[in-house]
Amino acid sequence: MQIKIFFGDKPLFLCDEVDSSIEPFVHHDDAIFIDELDAHTVKSMIHEMQLEKIHAGVFLHPDLEELKKAFFKKFTLIQAAGGLVFNEHQELLLIHRMGKWDLPKGKLDKGEKLEACAIREVEEETGLRNITLLAPLLITWHTYHEGTKFILKESHWYKMSVSGPQELVPQTEEDIHLIKWVKKEELAPYAAEAFPSIRDVLEAGLYK
Repeated sequence: MQIKIFFGDKPLFLCDEVDSSIEPFVHHDDAIFIDELDAHTVKSMIHEMQLEKIHAGVFLHPDLEELKKAFFKKFTLIQAAGGLVFNEHQELLLIHRMGKWDLPKGKLDKGEKLEACAIREVEEETGLRNITLLAPLLITWHTYHEGTKFILKESHWYKMSVSGPQELVPQTEEDIHLIKWVKKEELAPYAAEAFPSIRDVLEAGLYK
């Protein structure tokens, strides 16, 4: 099993084994590999992942839950939820936010359930109505700095559908200025201009 955390565009794999998807990263000169868990090695991995010369990381430990706990406590954890939405023509909805193609999502409110958050955020950011939540897709993680805090955002993604006439209204106060329905066969150039975690969501939604 593995957890993939993005530092910018760079993936860090927390894993309890090195499988075929992780193996190519282990022997790269621009990747860091650590297989001893203690306070020093966790701190070292976080430091190394922020260096320009490092482009990937693999942290191996037989107890993934123990590794996750040790790693996550170094960050301020924020939960969010969002959706990959399909219409009746099997087109999927993309938003353009701050120079990147993205998917609608947002932070979990206190006491809110993840599924409710996902639908609310899609409604608020796109103007869609009568959304049907179909199934959970995956969880993505990415890091960023917010003042003196180092944030780890845990985003829960759901596959959704809508039908009938819909008015698309971009939530400009969230820096969304364009919303577009895209055919599956025309997705590639949009995915190329998306964050890697969003590409993971798109792939999961197209093949699950």
